[in-house]
Amino acid sequence: MMNIAVFCSGNGTNLQAIINAVKSRKLKSVKIALVVSDNPGAYALARAKKAGIKTLVVERSQFAAKSDFEKQIIGSLKKENVRLIVLAGFMRIIGEDILREYKGKILNIHPALLPSFKGAHGIKDAFDYGVKATGVTVHLVDDKMDHGPIILQEAIPVKGNDTLESLESRIHKVEHKLYYKAIDLLVKGRIKIRGRKIGII
Repeated sequence: MMNIAVFCSGNGTNLQAIINAVKSRKLKSVKIALVVSDNPGAYALARAKKAGIKTLVVERSQFAAKSDFEKQIIGSLKKENVRLIVLAGFMRIIGEDILREYKGKILNIHPALLPSFKGAHGIKDAFDYGVKATGVTVHLVDDKMDHGPIILQEAIPVKGNDTLESLESRIHKVEHKLYYKAIDLLVKGRIKIRGRKIGII
């Protein structure tokens, strides 16, 4: 059983999908040991509490330096024996302290087909650009934004009658099934990394 921490800043729909996957035994070898948020008003915290999961709220504004903020988080992760960090709508760039401590053990999900449409508005940026297909990417986190080696991707066609809202809805549905699959691959040791390329064994 691997202890994981899920980092959230907002609503927590991907957190809920992971909670559901654990409960339904689609993720059999995972325990969500901690939900971490930088936002005390995040609905993700209510989702965690309802599921009986420990929560940690750490506000960046309460620390003089980012390193102090991250060291506080690292201390709590170690206390819970967390071995994998899952970013699920965490709206902060992970800094060097957490990256160093959890190298190769941080996952992120992005609502576009990386390397296209990086950043916080991947769905809107792709929609406004007029692409015929977008999608979802799950990748390992490195020291650049939306850049680390890609584990899984799934393409989603953009329909002629799509609105931003309808496209968002379809993308979120794919996120909710793709993320737990990537977590499962990593936890089971089925990912082999060679530079930027990831093989699944």
